[in-house]
Amino acid sequence: MVEWITSAEPVPYEEAVAVMEARAEAIAQARAPEAVWLLEHPPLYTAGTSARPEDLRDPHRLPVHSSRRGGQYTYHGPGQRVVYVLLDLNRRGRDVRAFVRALEAWTIDALAEFGLRGERREGRVGIWIVRPDRPPRPDGTPREDKIAAIGVRLKRWVSLHGLAINVEPDLEHFTGIVPCGLHEHGVTSLVDLGLPVGLGDLDAALRRTFARHFPDPSRG
Repeated sequence: MVEWITSAEPVPYEEAVAVMEARAEAIAQARAPEAVWLLEHPPLYTAGTSARPEDLRDPHRLPVHSSRRGGQYTYHGPGQRVVYVLLDLNRRGRDVRAFVRALEAWTIDALAEFGLRGERREGRVGIWIVRPDRPPRPDGTPREDKIAAIGVRLKRWVSLHGLAINVEPDLEHFTGIVPCGLHEHGVTSLVDLGLPVGLGDLDAALRRTFARHFPDPSRG
């Protein structure tokens, strides 16, 4: 069984990483069940393993933490649901690409519960929303905004990190970085899209849709 954990107050980043590391090791040793941890962080930036220094536009605005997850710079803060997914890929199949695709599909399904069409884009990690309500890009193509970031790491084939889905964060803080290294695209949230949704609503949608993409491997 997967244990679901929800933190009521924002968790400092370094503290969360330490908890994740310890839990991943316990899962690898079969001393603890797999887990999905739902939390928020205080306002901060994280730099993934592919982060480029020039993409940190305002290095003095918020604390910056180096992260061993894949990806580039991202923002975390109140109103954003961080979803740390601690699953044992030894039992679920040692296929990193399939795991990331499952995270994407899970996010898309959860957003669909609110009538949103989240989409993948080749060469752009994360989940995107087409914005016909906004002026098109200079080349005439529709504007697309990112609503969810994905960054993972594996330790002994146990996953760490996971998703960051924007419910109602301060979108202005994203201007301090080039989110995920993509200059030509924006960032949105459920509330920015006009939906009266809170973290609890998203949590419920994530729980309802989880098993479609991460079924219990013990049931064959």
